[in-house]
Amino acid sequence: MNGHQDRPAPAGDLSEDLVRRVSQYQTAGTNARLRVFALLAAQGVPASEADDLVAALEAGAVAGAHSEVVELGGMAPASRGAVFADGWDDGVTAVSEALVGIADRDCSRRGGRSAGAAELTVHLAYARQRERADLERLQAYVRQTVLPRTHPHTTARRQVLEALGEAGGLCNARTRNSDGDVIVCTRDAGHYDPDDKPPFKDGKPGGWHKADGAIWNDLGAVCIPHAAI
Repeated sequence: MNGHQDRPAPAGDLSEDLVRRVSQYQTAGTNARLRVFALLAAQGVPASEADDLVAALEAGAVAGAHSEVVELGGMAPASRGAVFADGWDDGVTAVSEALVGIADRDCSRRGGRSAGAAELTVHLAYARQRERADLERLQAYVRQTVLPRTHPHTTARRQVLEALGEAGGLCNARTRNSDGDVIVCTRDAGHYDPDDKPPFKDGKPGGWHKADGAIWNDLGAVCIPHAAI
């Protein structure tokens, strides 16, 4: 083992930013702790025993981190000199002592954790229920008040449908307008018919892609062919 080991790439959706990644781990840990307490309670495990089990697991995790930190002692790059090496080893000692203190605290902090987790679970459930109710009221307002005020085949209407999660049946063809902005077709998916030209091409309206005042087909150099989202 050396002091310059390559760290594994973050898994899944973990952030590349170290501080933000630690925050993600903390959130995941809190959620996991609540889940463990709920499962133990469902199995009839007494609260005091659940407290002891979770405290032991958390203290053990810190102890594992301590073991890895201790191994860094004496691993300072020789090219950096003796002063750097002394500071390195002092840092390893300080971190290892701090980790031991954290493990001691986790192991001793037992009573009431299960009860506190149960109270927090109830609070979170209430908060999520309230958020869902607020979201439902907002969606109802958008659907009943905002959507009727938008015109068919306009970008504004498509944006409202996307906000409601109801744009899945729309065409996904794209092009760029004269200002260089990307615009997306506002017709239904599967509508496209290259032979059904717009009125100015002596054809029936509706075949080509449309968004606000723009009409185009799939042959344009800056177009992305039609497809359902």
